[in-house]
This record gives sequence, structure tokens and C-alpha cells, in this order.
Amino acid sequence: MSIKTIQSLVSEAMSEIKTIDAEEAYQMFENKNCNLIDIRESNELENTGSVEGASHIPRGMLEVYLDPNSPIFQNGQIDQNKEFVLFCAGGVRSALAVKSLKDMGYQKVSHIDGGFASIASSKFKII
Repeated sequence: MSIKTIQSLVSEAMSEIKTIDAEEAYQMFENKNCNLIDIRESNELENTGSVEGASHIPRGMLEVYLDPNSPIFQNGQIDQNKEFVLFCAGGVRSALAVKSLKDMGYQKVSHIDGGFASIASSKFKII
């Protein structure tokens, strides 16, 4: 049995998912055409700040929170009709997370190339 490396998992995911840059994400966000979702851990947000207007769903809870029957949908916190734009610190976790959401049946999902590092040097406001 062969165990896949993280590099091979990410490479496979990247071939199947949509990747956008921080500027494209900002335009979607400004035009209210997406759900911007920060999947970093809480301590990462405490250490580096968070993106104003982004929803925080830690990677470990993503599939649970984005189950269509979850309270996050029932309370209208997330709009299922808009694209889900995910980001993590550098782009690895978000690539894998987008693949997982596609496996769940989500069609309009993408991740931001370079993650928070690229967001921090874009027009997004860090708080």
C-alpha cells in the first residue's frame, strides 16, 4: 500500500478545483457575490488578524458547518446561492477543503492562491 504525500494530495486537488487570486476575490466580495470563508484556526486569527467581513469556519469543522441542515444555513449566515471562496494561511488547507466541498456536491467553490499572505497585501481590510 502506498501512502500519498501532502504534495500529491494538493496536486490532485489543484487539478480539480478553481483557484483565484486575492484581487478577484476582493472584487467578488465587494460586489457581494461570494461567501468569504476563513478556514484558519482561531489562534491563527488571534496572531495575525482576520479579514473584515469574512466568516470564520475552522478547517476541522468545515464539512459539519456546511452541511445543508446545519444552523449556519438555517440562520442565513451563509448564502448557498453565492460562490464559496475559502482561504487559509498559504493555500494548502483551502485547496484540500475546496476539493472536499466539491465532493459534498458544492459547485461554486474556489480558494485564494497564497491564502492570507496574499490577502494581507491586497485591498482586503485586516482587523
